[in-house]
Amino acid sequence: MAETWDEAQLIADGFERVYAELEWHDGPRAGLADIEGRPHYFLNDDYDHADEADEYRVWPASEAAVDLEREQWAIFARWNERYEAGSVGPETHPGQGGLDARYDELALLLAQHRQAPDDARRRVGEVRFDAGARYRVEGLDYWFRWRPSR
Repeated sequence: MAETWDEAQLIADGFERVYAELEWHDGPRAGLADIEGRPHYFLNDDYDHADEADEYRVWPASEAAVDLEREQWAIFARWNERYEAGSVGPETHPGQGGLDARYDELALLLAQHRQAPDDARRRVGEVRFDAGARYRVEGLDYWFRWRPSR
């Protein structure tokens, strides 16, 4: 289990919230998080399993995209609560398509926003975890502290 941090300490140390996770492979690969106090998409496509912080491409998310992302994330988080409670199985995961019409509609609406633009900035993201539930409607249990890439 990773070390956990108090939310107030995370904020004091310059870490920012993650609102939605779009991909996880041995760590966060893509999602939506605050960067410099504003929601941005982040994407890491060069994970090397090193013990150091990862470099991400980041770009601002529009207010409309943030609203849609958070709506889709809430659908997933509520499904995950049912899954963890044992009331539904993995075959009901909304991301499989054809199971939740609104989730599918949101995926189509969000596809264009999730593509990194050519002018995406590079940032190094350091991750810390809080002690809350892994997946929550309001976001995740990990936070990022960002710094410019060298």
